[in-house]
Amino acid sequence: MTPDVHGETITVPAAFGDTEMYVARPAVSDGRPLPGVLFITDVIGLRPRIRAMADRIASWGYVVAVPHLFYRYGTADEWAPVDDLLLPETLGAFFRAVMPRASTLTFDVARADLIAYLGALRSMPGVSAGPIGVTGYCMGGRLALNLAAARPAEVAAVGIFHTGNLVTDAPDSPHLHLVDIDAFVLAIHADKDRSLPRTAVAQFAHALISSGVTHSASVYPGAAHGYTMSDIPAYHHEAAEHHFAELEALFRRTLTA
Repeated sequence: MTPDVHGETITVPAAFGDTEMYVARPAVSDGRPLPGVLFITDVIGLRPRIRAMADRIASWGYVVAVPHLFYRYGTADEWAPVDDLLLPETLGAFFRAVMPRASTLTFDVARADLIAYLGALRSMPGVSAGPIGVTGYCMGGRLALNLAAARPAEVAAVGIFHTGNLVTDAPDSPHLHLVDIDAFVLAIHADKDRSLPRTAVAQFAHALISSGVTHSASVYPGAAHGYTMSDIPAYHHEAAEHHFAELEALFRRTLTA
């Protein structure tokens, strides 16, 4: 937590029980309500790096809520890695352990959870009544897009970063539902992302244009999947800082108190 941000972990209702939610907001307020931002994590989940990112976004003047997505399998601490993920062998072991469970969190499964998280954020004291922003990372980007399609009147902006599998044969593939989104979509892909090859980048770009959704889509050169996450080997400082700058500009344009 930074000195200019207050962060706390609360408990909120989800579809099949309660879950933890980290909430960050500016430490000093003039009393006016602030726009809300829903932060949807990657598969590694709610952990110190994510809290630090949420704090930074909150310092721009937002109330940021980060739910623990995997509550069906235990607490955030039980899900989080206990070893150093900067070691490739440790990272690989973690993914092998969690991916069978994480892959069950399709949008059909997560829909009711995400709508509950959206409602929890919008009902918090100090959150303005207008539409919110959503930012999603890795699998969280897919969930962010599908949430924006399911609740278009409530989401004004969506940022997705190093998000793979944006174009699939599944009925909940994000590219199929872009037409339902009213939000501005910001997508910054990773240049070296095996889960989003160049053909899929082109197909997703075509789907964005065809849908008519307002958007900005780009590929950051030299960046790998996970480039925003400083606790894994894929971290790319320049790409991560670019993501922060573009996300801040997006929220400045689209979110109002």
